[in-house]
Amino acid sequence: MYVVVVNDEEQYSTWPEDHEIPPGWRALDKRGTKDDCLAWIERTWTDMRPRSLRGQ
Repeated sequence: MYVVVVNDEEQYSTWPEDHEIPPGWRALDKRGTKDDCLAWIERTWTDMRPRSLRGQ
């Protein structure tokens, strides 16, 4: 099982649920198979630019 993680730049990724989340990332409430998590990211992360670039 996997968890969706996000960093301060609002970039998303998947991470194995049983692994410690690396520094700079935080877990969201979305968990499931890798395919489920990737599908959720695809629907949610519609602007691939980092947050710092979107604000300019």
